[in-house]
Amino acid sequence: MKVTVTVDLSADGKARLADNRKIADLNPKELFLCAAAKCAALTLHGILEKERITPKSTTLELSGELDTDSVMARSVYTSFNICYRIECKTISEQAKISRAVQLTTDKYCGLFQMLRQIAPLSHQIEIVSVETVEA
Repeated sequence: MKVTVTVDLSADGKARLADNRKIADLNPKELFLCAAAKCAALTLHGILEKERITPKSTTLELSGELDTDSVMARSVYTSFNICYRIECKTISEQAKISRAVQLTTDKYCGLFQMLRQIAPLSHQIEIVSVETVEA
């Protein structure tokens, strides 16, 4: 069974559950993913802040595959995938954002390091620039 949590990162560095979900509505398996997604979001924000980049929007979607068909106390994650969806202002920011995502995922997010002790972690990056191109 696949479990997914989506976190939106605001420009001021606040990570919140997407789609008006509340922490109280999450089951323990979702809370686990939520903590990791928020850790990654805050880590990414810190790196981008040092680069002086403020994306127009940032969404992180962390999913995990459980070894059971439904969420149970004995369910164990067998894999994780994080998808970063980032809307930047200029094309030149894309490379810096990509590097920041790589550093977040591979090096600086402590909870991602812990997830890797449980199961494999893969990631995807979707970066869109809103800069208009003159013809």
